[in-house]
Amino acid sequence: MKIYLVRHGETNANKNDTLQGQKQNLQLNEYGVREATKLKQKLQDVTFTACYTSPLVRAWSTAIILAGDRTIITEDKRLIERYLGNLEGEDRSKYNAKKYWDYQLNSDDEGVEKIQDVFHRCESFLEDIVSKHDDTDTILIVSHGAVVRALHHILKKTNRQNNLRNFSIPTCFCQKHTIKKEDFIHER
Repeated sequence: MKIYLVRHGETNANKNDTLQGQKQNLQLNEYGVREATKLKQKLQDVTFTACYTSPLVRAWSTAIILAGDRTIITEDKRLIERYLGNLEGEDRSKYNAKKYWDYQLNSDDEGVEKIQDVFHRCESFLEDIVSKHDDTDTILIVSHGAVVRALHHILKKTNRQNNLRNFSIPTCFCQKHTIKKEDFIHER
């Protein structure tokens, strides 16, 4: 099974370095639409069996641009961005990424969703799609930075005691993973 992980295109909050989380349900800006359109051109030869997206507008809009004319898009609440509590709408500089991405610490200070909870809902989502699809299927998942990062680490079977923020996930980030159904289910 091929899984394409995509982060939504740019919004004005991304441009202004503002934390969006779940409350900031913003549309893509002009640049975000261009990013998604450019990514669609790069993926034009890929036939998607299914597309799953977060219920937030920025992810839905990106999914529609990427796959709306090629496959059915299914909303899944487990793909919603990490809840950032009191930090939603604040400047990104107020977000202590090292603290909030420490799997052992699992901090929920300021009402931020615990990182282990993000991983658990992403694992649940992946278990469901792996059980529904065949190894020959190609799946598009459109979500948000935290969810795409968590899905990446789950699919790569990363040691969660290591630095979970060891790579950048810009807007319209796209990453392909290939997994075997029996290996993934066997691991759980």
